[in-house]
Amino acid sequence: VQLQASGGGSVQAGDSLRLSCVVSGGTFSSYSIGWFRQAPGKDREFVAAIKWSDLSRTYTDSVKGRFTISRNNAKNTVYLQMNNLSPEDTAVYYCGAGRPITTRMMLSPAYDYWGQGTLVTVSS
Repeated sequence: VQLQASGGGSVQAGDSLRLSCVVSGGTFSSYSIGWFRQAPGKDREFVAAIKWSDLSRTYTDSVKGRFTISRNNAKNTVYLQMNNLSPEDTAVYYCGAGRPITTRMMLSPAYDYWGQGTLVTVSS
């Protein structure tokens, strides 16, 4: 299974970006997909996830109301729509695929496959 993340860039505070994660080599519809991010000098942290079975979504508190995760099974793609970006959102964003149980959706070790990351830089 391979994941390809894209859509990052340099934007101003308040702007929007949409990240994409294309999954190949597996049965896309059977994987939950999570977005994580890692800022310089910090640990990787959970951002959002969408479960394969019921399409339920989970967000970290800091992005609720600003970010939206969605998936298009016909295109083997998961999107992360990010609105009202702030400098604190600056990080490399990674997508992961796996079948974590609900209580582990926010834990990076629960995902089996990872993309290469896409850089998001937000300036004030």
